Amino acid sequence: MSVTVFIRYQLDPFKRAQFEEYSRRWLTIIPKCGGDLIGYFMPHEGTNNIAFALISFESLAAYEAYRARLRQDAEGMANFHFAEDHKFILAEERTFLRQVVL
Repeated sequence: MSVTVFIRYQLDPFKRAQFEEYSRRWLTIIPKCGGDLIGYFMPHEGTNNIAFALISFESLAAYEAYRARLRQDAEGMANFHFAEDHKFILAEERTFLRQVVL
């Protein structure tokens, strides 16, 4: 069974440009580490401090292996540090979803 990780970010609305830079970096890092990146989604109209990401994996075990590879990846760690240093992410929630099929 495949699983999709739905990530909801609460952003500092005055630092959206930094979050977008952070997101763009993941566009190459996530696939390199084994995630099937569906995308990052930025606020456009309405609420200006909520963003989302969707990443799919073959299984929860594949997700755990991906997380381990991500922690060993120099670019991935640099991006985590970028977020910590600039504090544009105020909160992050992860939900693990499965697709409904017939």
